[in-house]
Amino acid sequence: MDKLILIDGNNIIYRAFFAMPPLTNTAGQQTNAVYGFTTMLLRLIEEHKPTHMIVAFDAGKVTFRHEGYQEYKGGREKTPPELSEQFPMLKELLQALGVPQFEIASYEADDIIGTISRQADEAGRQVMIVSGDKDMLQLASEHTTVALIRKGVSEIELYGPQQIREKYDLTPLQIIDLKGLMGDASDNIPGVPGVGEKTALKLLQQFGSVEGVLAGTDELKGKMKEKLETHAEDARMSKRLATIYREVPLEHSWEDMTFSAIRAETAGPALAKLEFRSLLERLSLSAYTQSPEAEAAQVEAAELDIMLVDEAGLKQLLADLPEIAAMHLETNGDNPHRSEVIGLGLSSPERHYFVPFALLLQPAAEKLRKWLGDEKAPKSGYDLHRADLALHWQGIAFAGAAHDVQLAAYLLDPTEANQNLNDLTTKYALPRLSPDEDIFGKGAKYRIPELEVLGTHVARKSATVLGIAARQQQELVETDMTGLFKDLEMPLSRILADMEKQGIAANKDDLQELGKEFEAQIHKLVTEIYQICGVEFNLNSPKQLGEILFDKLGLPVVKKTKTGYSTDAEVLEKLAPYHAAVRHILNYRTIAKLQSTYVEGLLKEISPQTGKVHTFYRQTIAATGRLSSQFPNLQNIPIRLEEGRKIRKIFVPSEPGWSILAADYSQIELRVLAHIADDEGLKEAFLNDMDIHTKTAMDVFGVTAEQVDGNMRRSAKAVNFGIVYGISDYGLSQNLNIPRKEAARFIEQYFDVFQGVRKYMDDIVTEAKSNGYVTTLLERRRYLPEINAKNFNLRSFAERTAMNTPIQGTAADIIKLAMVQMDKALYERGLKSRMLLQVHDELVFEVPEDELELMKSLVPQVMEGALKLSVPLKAEVSFGSNWYEAK
Repeated sequence: MDKLILIDGNNIIYRAFFAMPPLTNTAGQQTNAVYGFTTMLLRLIEEHKPTHMIVAFDAGKVTFRHEGYQEYKGGREKTPPELSEQFPMLKELLQALGVPQFEIASYEADDIIGTISRQADEAGRQVMIVSGDKDMLQLASEHTTVALIRKGVSEIELYGPQQIREKYDLTPLQIIDLKGLMGDASDNIPGVPGVGEKTALKLLQQFGSVEGVLAGTDELKGKMKEKLETHAEDARMSKRLATIYREVPLEHSWEDMTFSAIRAETAGPALAKLEFRSLLERLSLSAYTQSPEAEAAQVEAAELDIMLVDEAGLKQLLADLPEIAAMHLETNGDNPHRSEVIGLGLSSPERHYFVPFALLLQPAAEKLRKWLGDEKAPKSGYDLHRADLALHWQGIAFAGAAHDVQLAAYLLDPTEANQNLNDLTTKYALPRLSPDEDIFGKGAKYRIPELEVLGTHVARKSATVLGIAARQQQELVETDMTGLFKDLEMPLSRILADMEKQGIAANKDDLQELGKEFEAQIHKLVTEIYQICGVEFNLNSPKQLGEILFDKLGLPVVKKTKTGYSTDAEVLEKLAPYHAAVRHILNYRTIAKLQSTYVEGLLKEISPQTGKVHTFYRQTIAATGRLSSQFPNLQNIPIRLEEGRKIRKIFVPSEPGWSILAADYSQIELRVLAHIADDEGLKEAFLNDMDIHTKTAMDVFGVTAEQVDGNMRRSAKAVNFGIVYGISDYGLSQNLNIPRKEAARFIEQYFDVFQGVRKYMDDIVTEAKSNGYVTTLLERRRYLPEINAKNFNLRSFAERTAMNTPIQGTAADIIKLAMVQMDKALYERGLKSRMLLQVHDELVFEVPEDELELMKSLVPQVMEGALKLSVPLKAEVSFGSNWYEAK
């Protein structure tokens, strides 16, 4: 039997945006609303198996209702750009999924839904309407069920005429009368002042309709009679506005609404583009992540001359070494410090070799191992940084990295982060490789295949590297990024590998003691929470915690989830002023996370061989050029709280008598902004070594330095950093917990004062529209394909990205430059001091006692001189017996 699902697109994406936590892809786009909408959609498809489906959207802001009432929906705040930018993403995804979508000029989504449901109802077809808007209940009928979305987008309540009768003692059509009397603040529908749901229901049960109530006012007394008579026309108009129009002129047929199944071949690439990996897994679409166009562009794999090297064939490979230009080291495992090396692919223009790892370790392969460690033997490869680390832990030196195709691909398009070799074969129309999963299997099914299959696969990878490298070198020249690649990113790759091999010593005993201290704090907090609440319960159970806070203690409910009350951090922060138990629970969660994530987590990461923690830096993740850290992520140790800072105490020098020295750039992004924008006000602050946030507060609020209070400086700091990150009035209002209008006014005041910043932002957008990209001071590019889009939301996101990328990207480039120059300075001076970590804008070293005074002046000298700006760079240095003391 036919089953039609009609979805209120605007309503659901709006609910999803405010229900879902922030979710951002590698391009910096917020995608939480699209993700929430899509998970809800997939659940509907799985559970209700529709044969037909429509997602309806409002078409523009002005509808036929505005003709009779200009203030319709006039009270609504402007849609946050973080949400409006997601509409085109959702519509593009729906198209890829094969889900029909309708929008008709001058009509709202509910009018389209009302018309289609009427036609389907008349034809006796089963209809489900999905929305969070109770107005939709007026459409319920014998054949039409309304599914009201509740608790974000995680729960559905089904309503037919019977359920409406049970809940409201009304018919579906009387829902319109209910709205006519109550009004609706969200749509700026006035109703009758002072009449809420309870009163409206009582009146309708007595008189039946708005018209009946107005005709029967003689039976009423006092203020209610007066209100109804005074606002009779408001009630009539409110009913008209609340009535869903069911005669929209549709140009779509029943066949246009057909939905059979998710279109795997287009859904896969679309979900991959949005980076919804969990949904790809859920739908088993990982094999469809390449577009049909890209598939069509693939050329047939040419026959390669591949030699599987054994001990007898090693002589021929060694003779060919001078011609070898590309390599690929095949490893198993994400963490390169613990990877199993499987084999080595080597390619010359004429022949491609595979060397099993066992053979590479043999005495007969000594010349090959020396070649791998020869910095004068240039090598191209994919992720040579990882190869360097994996070989190091097997006792094999690596040098001579000349061209990393992964790094070059990242520079040439940083929004396509972590492009694998198969992605690159598509881009360069090279023979497609077999997916690793097909060769090795996945997860528990992972197996190393027979030699011929393995060797052919790995040799094809090195052949692919050879084919890509020359083309990328030409592209780097064409885009003016050869210098950035050869002089910064490639040397940095080697420097990072050296830092990672060195590692940072971790005092395991102190870490265990800290764990005991946290456990004692946790036990004390739990005991106090139980005493305050008068009952013991599972603090880690949101359900039990919700029952205690809201049922037993009677605290106000902030929001609900699929399983009951929400007790997330945002909710608890709002409730903290109301009850001591909530404050203790927040402290408990903080300490418990430190214990599990950092104490227990770091204990697992301390190498038993070296006693150190060896992180792994990724150069190809963030679109801005920033480094990322994993295994473990040392950039995420929380240092705003004293308990979090204590984690840093366990990181110590690896040599007795040495110190840990840390140097941190001060407000580097704002200094870059002052330079790029050439703003006199900002430059004055930095040239005179003023506190920039106090200076901003003085200029924006028109006060002296002495008159700047804590709130003024906090607001100035939020807008200073907000400008760098392209903040909107919505974002600033959330940060400062102020109304959006006040936030918008504050941003406008900022631009009135710092007019150089405003001019820079206008000019950079114009430049981006002309070029299609923006650059950092070191020519790092970020392409912005949507900068000239007709769609406002896509265009506005690209414009904000154009404004902040040169600032963030240049800041990232500067600290990378400082690392390269610092490495050179240490080498040229023959110093024993070692660079160990980069954490955001901070460099961490271990320093022998006799070099400490020199390093205290050398490190800031190098960091501050990394790149000449019109304002001084400033690096603050500290040192101590551990990382904690050095900050």
